[in-house]
Amino acid sequence: MPGLSPARGIGIEASRAVIRLARLPLDMTAEGVGQLTGLLGRAMHGRPTGPGDPLPADAGVPVLLVHGLADGASVVPPLERELRADGVGPFIPVACNAFGSDIRTAARSLGRQVEQVCARGGGRAVVVIGYSLGGLIARYYVQRLGGDAHVPLVITLATPHGGTATAMLAPAHPLLRQLRPGSGLLAELAEPAAGCRTRFVAFHSDLDEAVIPAARGRIDHPDLKARNVLVPGVGHLTLPLHRPVIDEMRALLAAAQVMIAGCPPDGDSP
Repeated sequence: MPGLSPARGIGIEASRAVIRLARLPLDMTAEGVGQLTGLLGRAMHGRPTGPGDPLPADAGVPVLLVHGLADGASVVPPLERELRADGVGPFIPVACNAFGSDIRTAARSLGRQVEQVCARGGGRAVVVIGYSLGGLIARYYVQRLGGDAHVPLVITLATPHGGTATAMLAPAHPLLRQLRPGSGLLAELAEPAAGCRTRFVAFHSDLDEAVIPAARGRIDHPDLKARNVLVPGVGHLTLPLHRPVIDEMRALLAAAQVMIAGCPPDGDSP
């Protein structure tokens, strides 16, 4: 808008965020408020993978599922059930404190669990699916911590890759400050990443109540191999279980299974 000052523009964006936040489903709002006020000090979903037994030789591509900030058990378990298919799996919910003090710390935790799963599979690569904040954790791990050596494909769902105006309205928690547009963490993710080998597919919606504006759900980085998929007309909680999204993710996992099966363990990710 001509003549609109940056401060006024931010105020308008924040007002829009308030209106759209009011439309969030009750389960997301209630759980999110509980976490924001410190009533929940740990992740609501996920279990440790641990070293465990070696994965069967005929197991499919391991898929690690990284939950979001306020989805609880409402997204990841149903998503796992929908994605199960012959030759793909096991599916492993990642145990990390998504509401810790820092996305970088959560990314390091994810990295340790990825390496454990790779070791159990004899060096086999894995796929990571991240919902909401979980997608940003997964991206930081592969882009900044060398995770691209183990993860040839990251799928993100309703992830605020460019930050979100809703984080400007939330309490001043360190992690939520990292989700604000222009934060130090997002600036770090915007730095050159020419050597990153991971391929990204980012599903985002034009009606996402938590990622505002909608374009911030895209990955727009010149060095990353990213495909952005716009899913029109669905909300933040609806997107990961939307049937067209499920169908496309199943196709992506089937293709990843073929690709990873053709690579020797501990070889370079394609």
